[in-house]
Amino acid sequence: MKLTMNKIGVILLAGGLGFASCSKPTSNATGWNYNDKKNGGFEKIPYTEQETGPGLVLIEGGTFTMGRVEQDVMYDWNNMPRRVTVHSFYMDETEVTNLNYREYLYWISRVWASDYPEVYKKALPDTLVWRSKLAYNEPYVDYYLRHPAYNEYPVVGINWLQANDYCAWRTDRVNENILIREGILKVNPNQVGEDNFNTEAYLSAQYVGLTTKTGGLPDLNPTGTGVRQVRMEDGILLPKYRLPTEAEWEYAAFALIGNTDPSSDREIIKDRKLYPWTGHIARNPNDAFKGDFLANFRRGRGDYMGAAGRLNDNASITAPVYAYWPNDYGLYNMAGNVSEWVLDTYRPLSLMDMDDFNPYRGNVFKKKLLDANGDLELKDSLGRIQYVDVTEADNVNRRNYKKADYRDVNDGDFNSSIYYNEEEFATSEKKNLLMYEFTKTSLLNDEAKIIKGGSWKDPAYWMVPGTRRYLDEQQSTAWIGFRCAMDRVGSPVGLGKGKSRKNNIKSVSKKKMKKGKKLYSK
Repeated sequence: MKLTMNKIGVILLAGGLGFASCSKPTSNATGWNYNDKKNGGFEKIPYTEQETGPGLVLIEGGTFTMGRVEQDVMYDWNNMPRRVTVHSFYMDETEVTNLNYREYLYWISRVWASDYPEVYKKALPDTLVWRSKLAYNEPYVDYYLRHPAYNEYPVVGINWLQANDYCAWRTDRVNENILIREGILKVNPNQVGEDNFNTEAYLSAQYVGLTTKTGGLPDLNPTGTGVRQVRMEDGILLPKYRLPTEAEWEYAAFALIGNTDPSSDREIIKDRKLYPWTGHIARNPNDAFKGDFLANFRRGRGDYMGAAGRLNDNASITAPVYAYWPNDYGLYNMAGNVSEWVLDTYRPLSLMDMDDFNPYRGNVFKKKLLDANGDLELKDSLGRIQYVDVTEADNVNRRNYKKADYRDVNDGDFNSSIYYNEEEFATSEKKNLLMYEFTKTSLLNDEAKIIKGGSWKDPAYWMVPGTRRYLDEQQSTAWIGFRCAMDRVGSPVGLGKGKSRKNNIKSVSKKKMKKGKKLYSK
């Protein structure tokens, strides 16, 4: 769906009431008209469905067995099988490339480097991850990130924190571009310091920017100015880009949608998958490409690319992000090339602890920082809305959560430690001496983040989507990259698909269909 300003004008400006026809939509709860200044101007915006953001692919959700499908050769016992359900979401078609990341570096250098050079330095990938004590990898140190020959290769040397910062920046740039496309904002190449577009600052009316003559959308509030800014209720701005959760990444990698029986109305998955493709080998079975590897990985000790004249995976290190066949969701390199950061905090028994719907460990609940009067949302020096952790005082009457940080709940917090019944630990600084005594008896803490998928440096075992590893959120390597995801709001499949369309279309009156109100796309 592509909503243009011309369409907005037809919908919202015609007749000054929001609809071209003389009849106004009516509330089925109160009987009052929507989009009517005489009634106060409450608006009901015509909405079809969520627009697909740049670079994203819709991943239709469903149930699957998350965890081990291969023998546990590492004997970690950290991925026990469990059936879960994942709601539909969007995921990047490919890993984030060097070119994508250099665009990000250029933008923050132009906007913040003069006043806040530390922001640019913080975002820089660690190109020294290519170095090894007993290998000559200096060409990758010097050229991999910057040289155009590697433009379409996945960016590496990025830690988990940097990946999250990139997702936040991408959200703002995409939403700014949408507002420019809709004729609400003008292109502003002179954004510097605090004066830069931020989605949340815009929604809280703390960013104006260069507006067009219209300056926004028609305001039907009779006490208003006649023009208002875009709101989330308008359905124009997109949700946040973010890292996928472990469950989302694993579900998208398997792409079991390609193994369902299209000739049957039943929920039948014909074949179980070991890799993101059907079959239990890493080679292409098709006659035209028979024997070729389906991913970029290390075939055996010392064999990263095959023999000269017949380079099997045609990549000594990483490969271009479109180099191999996509899986049945249209996602490239969900096995091999680079391993990928996901959103979750690592625990060995995650699959035993978490919910079976949208499982995720890593919640730190926050609230917006308000001024002394509790009215204005405060921005930081970079123009971003500030957040602080919620407190137990905020949640006295709440049942579903009480505090902010639940990364270690039931696995690493005080109640799950061996000191749970010792009062002296509960009331002193020793309370931090919990189940995972970091650097003493364990390498785990709440900053340990999960890595999914195999890489160019790994054997085939790690390409099985159920496998999992972890690394500290501030560390990076030459074999870890990332891709972004986005929440899917509304229908999990989009309008007009399958039985839902056949059943729902009956409820649409012929009268409405004759008027051209197509509620379901083909």
